[in-house]
Amino acid sequence: MLDAKEFVLLHPDGIVAGTPAGATPAATTSAAEEEQNDSWKKRTWRRFCQNKAALYSLFIFIAIIAIAILAPILSPFDPTQTVGAFDESPSAAHLLGTDDVGRDVLSRLIYGSQVSLIVGIGSVAVYSLIGITLGLLSGYFGGVVDGLIMRITEVFMSYPQFMIILVIVSLIGPNMLTVMLVMGFMGWPPICRLVRGEVLRIKSIDYVAAAIVTGYSPTTIVFKHILPNVLSPILVNCTFGIAQAILIEAALSFLGMGVQPPTSSWGNMLTSAQSIMILSEEPWRWIPPGIAILIAVLTINFLGDGLNEAINGDTNK
Repeated sequence: MLDAKEFVLLHPDGIVAGTPAGATPAATTSAAEEEQNDSWKKRTWRRFCQNKAALYSLFIFIAIIAIAILAPILSPFDPTQTVGAFDESPSAAHLLGTDDVGRDVLSRLIYGSQVSLIVGIGSVAVYSLIGITLGLLSGYFGGVVDGLIMRITEVFMSYPQFMIILVIVSLIGPNMLTVMLVMGFMGWPPICRLVRGEVLRIKSIDYVAAAIVTGYSPTTIVFKHILPNVLSPILVNCTFGIAQAILIEAALSFLGMGVQPPTSSWGNMLTSAQSIMILSEEPWRWIPPGIAILIAVLTINFLGDGLNEAINGDTNK
């Protein structure tokens, strides 16, 4: 049986016992980990670049983020102010026309990207924090802790998510912060179950057993040795979560329970253009936000597919 001091902890792709002559355990571990992680990153990036749809989607997603950040510079007008005639068709002054109160549609479309990204990324950040924490606790400690967390998870998953979000938002009051927090609070069960499953798998690997034998605290083992190796599936899950959050926000805004005018969002732009007259005679009111939602969601989904294939390439071979 090996003495506890002879273990050298490495990335879960490999474990080495002992050290080369003349090298300290810390130096050997650091060099091996750095070389192994660098090799894994290169392989993953190479596989990702081979997926042209995912690569192009990455560029488009970066462009959407840039548009959202630079909205005050790119927007020709204030999106909340009347700047032209009511229901004006596209022209040189207003490239996408104006809405029913004379606001510039292009400006509102550009600022709408901010709302979609803030709600999408914000809600995913909230539910990831909750889900990852509970998943780590459930998977590592097991027993009563695992049973309690899983029962709470099942209760949350037994109700239709969108309907619960709709009811809670209507009770609290619809606005961007409320929508983001409610979506985050209701969205954590899937990622919790994902993390729990990964932790249960990783706990049985030798390097975790070595960490336990050497006397590391549970906190160190969970956050230093287990969590880094669960980040890959979490990243893929969060990517798809952003796309889903954008769709939910658009749906809530379309129903009048999301971001409220005069704040611009792609969803409430569609809400103001749902009459038969506008649909048939003023396509500039609803086609641009519809296309924006379509492009954003497809881009993020293709990006998630590419990440999933790139990260799990070695496993699938």
